[in-house]
This record gives sequence, structure tokens and C-alpha cells, in this order.
Amino acid sequence: MNRSSFLKGFSSFTKNYAIVVAIVVLGIIYSFASEYFLSYRNLRNILLQTSAVAIVAIGQGMILMTADFDLSLGQIVCFTSAFAAWMMKFHEAAPIIAAIVALGFGCLMGATNGFLIAFCKIPAFVATLGMQLICMGLVRIVTNASPIPSMPRSMEWLGRGFIGGAAYGIPISVVIMILMYLLFAFITRRTRLGRNIYAIGGSAEAAYFSGINVKMNKLIVFTLAGAIAAFGGLILLSRLDSAAVTNGYQYEFDAIISCVIGGISLAGGKGKIIQALFGAIFLTLFFNGMTMLNVHPFIQPVLKGLVLIGAVAIDVVRNRKR
Repeated sequence: MNRSSFLKGFSSFTKNYAIVVAIVVLGIIYSFASEYFLSYRNLRNILLQTSAVAIVAIGQGMILMTADFDLSLGQIVCFTSAFAAWMMKFHEAAPIIAAIVALGFGCLMGATNGFLIAFCKIPAFVATLGMQLICMGLVRIVTNASPIPSMPRSMEWLGRGFIGGAAYGIPISVVIMILMYLLFAFITRRTRLGRNIYAIGGSAEAAYFSGINVKMNKLIVFTLAGAIAAFGGLILLSRLDSAAVTNGYQYEFDAIISCVIGGISLAGGKGKIIQALFGAIFLTLFFNGMTMLNVHPFIQPVLKGLVLIGAVAIDVVRNRKR
């Protein structure tokens, strides 16, 4: 490899994966600010905290690629995990049965969003905000606005299990997260559904005239996103060992931030699903460092809002250049 091709490849990498460079730089800064930041336990904890929201970001990322968005995913996480907990705690349902029911509800809610948006032409903002409020009410009905603690021990492996032991092992949820990203990276880049997603995001009208069933593909994407959110909710439930109305709080926005700062465009048709993972890691890393530096918790939402605005501004500039 000559110097010219190396520089070209490096330039392409930094353009498409600038977020990786940002993660490295942020890690270096925090390592000087706190001696505990680079400890294995802290780095493992960052990945553990990232897993649930990063999984939700897979679905959000695919929706963003079609030039839509979903504001209900966080509450789908909350409701489906709460319903699974309610089944296991009060009706002694087997964890596998509760998980299947939760995934079914996730599919149903995602499909409802997709149907309203694709077939009924209701704006995504209205349809998904309405679903968010529905889920918000349902979870309070199911839980009576009180936490449901102590899940069956047979479920703890999903969110609190480790490969290689608890001391220095790898969290199972992190392994699942990575495998899911590999799967959906393949789906979005190598399958007909993935090509349709990019085509619809680039121009839904052009995709329609090229023979793509735009409505059905949008329905599939929203249904998948709902199911993925429900699965993320199960991992979160297992990790927290409790269902509460705060589970999945603002995950829809965390997922959007993760996707956008990772490089997935809000305009649709651009980006790679793996970029959402790097965005989620950056977001968790950023606030983990803020906590270690004793930044007041009330200030952290302000910083998150600034990160969101900054990420969207960068996306707007990036699209103008193109």
C-alpha cells in the first residue's frame, strides 16, 4: 500500500467514523481527569450501560434511514418490560413465555406505528407521540405506578450474566448487542430489505416508481423497531431486576442522538447501522465521565440537549455539503 492510498483510506475512515476518533479523544481526556476511568470494571460498566439503548438504536437507525423517526420506542421498552415483569411476578409465567408476549407487544406497537404512518399518511411525529402516550398510560395501569422488583433467577443471565465469571468476564448483554449489530449490519447492507430502506430514505417517490413497495417496507421497518425495542426492554429488566415507569426513560431520544452523532442522517438514505453503536458508546462514555467528575445530575440533561442540537447541526451541515 503506497502513501497516497493509505491517506485516502484514512481520510475515508475519519469521514465515515469520526465518532470513533471522538471516542478515543474523549477517553484520553477522561483518563487524565480520573484515575479510575480506564479501570476494567468502569470500561465494562460503560458497555453494560450502553447495551440496552444501543439495541434500541438499531431500530431507530433503520427508521431514520427511511427518513422517519419513532418517538415511542422508549415507552415501548418500558411497557413491554413491565408487562413481562407483571406476568412473571403475579401470574408465575415462565420467563420465556413472558419474553415472547413482550416481543409480540413490541411487534404490535411497531406495526401500528408503521400502519398509521405508511398507510394512513399520519405524520410520524403525531403517530409515534400518540403511541408513546398510550404506552405511558398502559405501563402505569400494569404496574399501578409502583416498581415490580425481584425477577426470577432464571432470567438474570440476560442482563447480569457474564462469560468468564463476574470478576473479569464479558457481559452477555454486550455479546448479544454486538451480535445484533452484526446481524442488522448485514441486513441493511446485503439484503433486499436493506437496499429498499436506503432507496426509500433517498427518495420515497423514486423508490415507488422503481417498483419498491414503500408502504410495506415502512411497515416492516417499524415492526422490527418495535420488536427490537421490546428485546432491549427485556435486557434492561434483567439488568435492573425491576420494572418501573422510569425504565427506558427518554431512550427514544438517546437512540436518535446515538444515530445522528454516529453518522446516520436525519434526512434518510445515508449512514451505516454500526455507526449507531459507536454513537451510543460515545453518549454513555460522555455521561459516565461527567458522573466520575462529579458534574451535578441536574446539569447533565442540559448537556444532553446541547449534544443533540450539536449533532443535528453537524448533520445539516454535512447534508448541505453533499
